[in-house]
Amino acid sequence: MRRICVLNQKGGVGKTTTTVNLGAALARAGRRVVLVDLDPQGNLSTHLSLEVGEDEPSSYSVLVGEHSIEQALRRTSIRGLSVVPTGIDLSGAEMELATLEQRESVMKRAVDAFENESYGRTGAPPAEYVIFDCPPSLGLLSLNALVASREVFVALQTEFLALQGMTRLLEVVRLVKQNLNPDLKVTGIVPCLYDNRLRLAREVLTELRSFFPGHVFRRAIGTTVKLAEAPSFGQSIFEYAPDCSGARDYAELAEEVVAQEKRPVTRGAEEGLLVAEPPKADALANAAARPAASPVTSAGAATSTTASTQGAAPVADPARS
Repeated sequence: MRRICVLNQKGGVGKTTTTVNLGAALARAGRRVVLVDLDPQGNLSTHLSLEVGEDEPSSYSVLVGEHSIEQALRRTSIRGLSVVPTGIDLSGAEMELATLEQRESVMKRAVDAFENESYGRTGAPPAEYVIFDCPPSLGLLSLNALVASREVFVALQTEFLALQGMTRLLEVVRLVKQNLNPDLKVTGIVPCLYDNRLRLAREVLTELRSFFPGHVFRRAIGTTVKLAEAPSFGQSIFEYAPDCSGARDYAELAEEVVAQEKRPVTRGAEEGLLVAEPPKADALANAAARPAASPVTSAGAATSTTASTQGAAPVADPARS
């Protein structure tokens, strides 16, 4: 059972959108997937039309020991996709956990019990993927997700400031690996909100691939209004707009994630990623300061060059369907 933490301490970079739609894509591909909402904002739960009433099982009640993951699981409209939702109570969980011993491994113990009980009953794991949606911080909730996981996917907006936060994030992952979870490794970087009409976005993606070879997924998730609209309808992109470019992007990302299971692991690759330095500030600052091409020229150049070199679908219009 793969345990994956979708992480970034910066908000608005596509973590929840990626968790929901990657999970939905994997389920549509025949995998059994459990999503765990560890963000007190509860956006993942809202995205899939799940509400947690008073005293109902949730990720909060799992963390405080009132319920098991099995008890907190909620089915969704997508076959094979289940969710451990959250409610407003999770906002106080860090204060409650602070008084516990081994507070950083509460979720790990819950997931271990979930997996072991399933093996005891059926001889098989309860799911093939458990994916944690983390809050935009590196506090105790994110730490619990990191300790409970074996893999980290970094959701990263293709902008300069988002890229600069990689140093701190990778340092935290390295410390968790060194002190709390030796099995943890970064196995993928998901470029999100990618607009290939923008020179800066193209250069950030190029720098990412250069500094973290083999770790950046080939499919960049393009900017599209349909991905932003889907949560307001309580649906994944595959239910809301199955023919849009966002659905195609996440379907292809899911194919890459599944393909990782067949790909041999290069010894030491994850350690190399964790200590890698992000691109120099001067290089990207210079790129951002260059005069912008006209919209027509920029869009045309992006369509011809990026589709062939970066592996991301051209973005013709931010409001494309």
